[in-house]
Amino acid sequence: MNNKSHPILMRNSVFIWIALATAALLLLPAAAMHFSNEMKWGAMDFALMGLLIFGSASAFVITARQIPKKYWFILGAACAVLFLFIWAELAVGIFTNLGS
Repeated sequence: MNNKSHPILMRNSVFIWIALATAALLLLPAAAMHFSNEMKWGAMDFALMGLLIFGSASAFVITARQIPKKYWFILGAACAVLFLFIWAELAVGIFTNLGS
């Protein structure tokens, strides 16, 4: 099978790229903690954010494999909105007191 003819979302190696991108994104708050005393993340914060990023991206890939390509943008927007909602809810607690 020629992998060049398939979109990257159809390859299983996409999950390695998602993991690498997640790790790269988590380096940003890790670096910020070295330069500012206002940023204080613990191991649980990194684990939860890593799970949220990797899980959201993986859910998009798995779902995108099941639907036609013309709906990928709508799916991506829905995943992004859900990701931002959960992130904000955990950070400050918009509708519940999970973040506070």
